Amino acid sequence: MKIALINENSQAAKNSIIFQELEQEAKKAGHTVFNYGMYSANDTHQLTYVKIGLLAAILINSKAVDFVVTGCGTGQGAMLACNSFPNVLCGYIVDSLDAYLFGQVNDGNAIAMPFAQGFGWGGELNLRYTFEKLFSEEFGGGYPRERAIPEQTNKRILDDVKKITHQPLMSILKNIDQTFLKETIDYPEFKEYFFTNCQDKEIADYLLSLI
Repeated sequence: MKIALINENSQAAKNSIIFQELEQEAKKAGHTVFNYGMYSANDTHQLTYVKIGLLAAILINSKAVDFVVTGCGTGQGAMLACNSFPNVLCGYIVDSLDAYLFGQVNDGNAIAMPFAQGFGWGGELNLRYTFEKLFSEEFGGGYPRERAIPEQTNKRILDDVKKITHQPLMSILKNIDQTFLKETIDYPEFKEYFFTNCQDKEIADYLLSLI
């Protein structure tokens, strides 16, 4: 599984801590992590939580990645922004129990975490244990196990509902403010990781035309 880490500007200073814990646990499960930044609070390229949602949607819909780990000060803004876009199912994750249940019951493809609220002494340990439980088993296994079939059925229904209630991503990309879109994607690490891993030529060609 290819995993993207995305930090918004208010919590960019924690990027190296989050990346270290995420990569450590993801590697144990056989996954690869791509760090899409921000890398520090002083980065020229600034990502807001709204831009995070757009970036997550581009990465997931193009199959450049399979999963997104993100967050903001409270985690709420990043979660809401991600869920505003098609085919992104983002959970609000505070600790390891949240992570395990989200993966098993909801089988989503993104998580948003609070990187300021409640992030104090032992914060990096909470990250470690959360990522450990998130990737401890294949997603969608169900919890409790006897509830697996109805939970999987509900997940498929939710996916179908989102197809009806959301526009296709290409329509969004063409109709969203083009300056905002370019500001979101026009930085070196995006270009390096995205165009190497993107599996949707239409999305790739459109974004290339902007940058």
